[in-house]
Amino acid sequence: MKKTLAVLEGDGIGPEITREGIKVLRTIEKKYDHEFVLEPAPFGAASYFDEGSPFPDKTKEICDNADAIIKGPVGLSVEEMDKIPQESRPELGAILPLRKRFNTYANYRPVRLPKGLASFSPLRDSVVGDGIDILMIRELVGGIYFGDKVEGTATDMKYASDDCIYTEEQVRNIAIVAFDEARKRKALMTNVHKANVLATSRFWNAIVEDVAKEYDDVEYASVIVDNAAFQLVINPTQFNGVMLLENMQGDMLTDQAGGLLGSLGLMPSACIGPDKGYVEPAHGSAPDIAGQNKANPYSMIGSIAFLLDKCLGLQEESDAVWNAMFDILNQGFVTGELANATTDPKKILSTTDFGDRVVDILSNS
Repeated sequence: MKKTLAVLEGDGIGPEITREGIKVLRTIEKKYDHEFVLEPAPFGAASYFDEGSPFPDKTKEICDNADAIIKGPVGLSVEEMDKIPQESRPELGAILPLRKRFNTYANYRPVRLPKGLASFSPLRDSVVGDGIDILMIRELVGGIYFGDKVEGTATDMKYASDDCIYTEEQVRNIAIVAFDEARKRKALMTNVHKANVLATSRFWNAIVEDVAKEYDDVEYASVIVDNAAFQLVINPTQFNGVMLLENMQGDMLTDQAGGLLGSLGLMPSACIGPDKGYVEPAHGSAPDIAGQNKANPYSMIGSIAFLLDKCLGLQEESDAVWNAMFDILNQGFVTGELANATTDPKKILSTTDFGDRVVDILSNS
């Protein structure tokens, strides 16, 4: 297979963890006889300062011509971000336009913590039980993030508004993705919503429940978002399977899920559209530890595994990457943020050490 991939390293720890992901990708390329042509491009806050835009035209062209996109986290320190106009900050000026440009409506975020790794979680072992295994499917191009935003004054009173809008097509498309994944896993599909208050959630529910009729072989449940947040903490394994979430609620609960695992560094993701997709860590750019070689690259390497599977259709290669990472963790190796007072210092890995170990396992298996 020969594919062209745009590489948007981003800001902060982005370049460091992206290098580890690329190192793993090159190992897969060699082992399985593929060819990946990598096209680097500026993107994010540093791009604004260097290029005058967080998403320059040349980057758009590279992404347009690529088969898929690898994206690092974006954002700099508060002091640096304060120098950027609101409309040119990475969130509004780069991330949302990237999603809209390629209609990457389906966001996949796996929440995986086997029983043997329960010590990573702040939850008790008895709560983690036999392990957490949830695939969160978040709608990514609709809802309040993409609605009209207004700040103004009326009758001498300042006000602001954000419109939350969903179309039937948007809800149906993401519901089908979630039910398909649940069917593939032979697992529960839980629909998360706020239908007791929001009209958009009642609209969402009606469509999801209509789609559910086409999946009578899939177990289905429905839960209000605030209760879901509570239940994720006291009994997360009840959601093992697939959780379907709208955009803003999904933004919040997927980060909460990273807390269940003990680190957002364990949260890779894929953002998939009808024609192409991009993969990215679910966490931020952590500028406070940039350049120190201690960021956890699991999130980026896991995103590379998603790239192989969801973007390129290479399931065997993807599984090999996932297995290599879990082999490392099961051997007791961790990156710094996962270490505790009882961790053997010799088992604490740097960013590059973790990537090297993944490469070694892949090369020798």
